[in-house]
Amino acid sequence: MKSLFRRLVFVSTLFVGSTTLIGCASVTMPPPTANANNVEKLRMANLTPTAVGKFSLATGVRQDVDNSLGGLRGSSVRAPSGSFSQQLKDVIVTDLKAAGLYDDRSQIQIGAQLTDSQVDAAISGPGTAKLAAIFTVDKAGQRTFEKALFVDSQWDSSFVGAIAIPEAINQYTALYKALAAKLFDDNEFRAALAK
Repeated sequence: MKSLFRRLVFVSTLFVGSTTLIGCASVTMPPPTANANNVEKLRMANLTPTAVGKFSLATGVRQDVDNSLGGLRGSSVRAPSGSFSQQLKDVIVTDLKAAGLYDDRSQIQIGAQLTDSQVDAAISGPGTAKLAAIFTVDKAGQRTFEKALFVDSQWDSSFVGAIAIPEAINQYTALYKALAAKLFDDNEFRAALAK
């Protein structure tokens, strides 16, 4: 009887400890750094240096999509600038600057509207994350490119929050560079910035 009681106490302690590990952490995403693959692609594409304009939340999309994430078992992630649309802008600017293709006086301007931002550090089943935006290019005030792009990710999520939550945050954060890569690879986008 005593051994059964000890086992129950041990299991209860493990449960309480695991709930502590998965609860209520707040994480700020790191500032963007240039992605070597994106920078190389940009340098090889023979593009005109460009400015970067307004990045905002798309009309009709809930405000919390731009500044908070559910699906992290009570934990939260925020962008250094306070909004995920601004984080996306910062990623684009960082890569353009590293490639020598950023010019804030250019008549060509990249913009975007964030349409989706989500992550799920699933307790059972795969973890998932998604990031989506409508990108635009304007040249001297004329729209020359507009396209909705998205990236997503799926991975094996752990039952243990201390493992699952950091992995979900890493997977979500990586989507910003992936979405920038998808934009830079787009043939119509490249045509809009071609020399």
